[in-house]
Amino acid sequence: MTRLQGRTAFITGAASGIGKAQALRFGAEGARVAAADLDVDGATRTAEEIVTAGGTAIGVAVDITDIASVEAAVSTAIAEFGVIDTLSNTAGMFDGYEQLLETTRGAFDKVLDVNLDGMFNVSKALVPHFIEHGKGVIVNIASGAGLRGGGGGIAYTTSKHGVVGFTRQLSATYGPLGVRVNAVAPGLIDTPMVAAFSEGEAAQTMLRSNPGQRLGRPDDIASAALFLVSDEADFIHAATLPVDGGMVDTF
Repeated sequence: MTRLQGRTAFITGAASGIGKAQALRFGAEGARVAAADLDVDGATRTAEEIVTAGGTAIGVAVDITDIASVEAAVSTAIAEFGVIDTLSNTAGMFDGYEQLLETTRGAFDKVLDVNLDGMFNVSKALVPHFIEHGKGVIVNIASGAGLRGGGGGIAYTTSKHGVVGFTRQLSATYGPLGVRVNAVAPGLIDTPMVAAFSEGEAAQTMLRSNPGQRLGRPDDIASAALFLVSDEADFIHAATLPVDGGMVDTF
């Protein structure tokens, strides 16, 4: 029996990396999937892969930093599927380990706009829908950088700490109304976003101290997200699950 049979998932960042891995996994587990991304061609290719494998999916264009774009994308998904009950807030960007004295105000704001404000926009559009239908589940993609210092630059680390707080507050407020919210905190994952930095000194230092002794794979995060949105995790609320090979506890 598939774990998400009868469910409908809206997944941001679904054109590549962790978002795509979740879209494919959720689709394989029976969910109808709205694969949403600024890269609509990539999102459409993800949806086509799900359909080819026997699932149901559509690709949806979305700019998560633009509330009008988010509302249009959510409306498209609801028009197609009727009800959405699962949200994965995955879309994000890295800051290249730029620290306070190296970054600019514009670069700082851009990272927060994507990683935190974007999550706000998508959740703002879907949580009323969840409440109206009496249930919904959200998984937010945070980071090990949201649980300690040293996992990114000043903007990325700040944004991902914000994601952890955002997750806890959503859960506290809307859990009693049937909306279950958790987060996954990936370590270094083999994705296009990380590829440019994984050979750098900071990343290599973290990997050498990591009990897992490897880069994570997008499927590692998809597996954790699948568990958290499934009924198996029904009594898990406001948690942030590190999926990082032990990095957050040893580096």
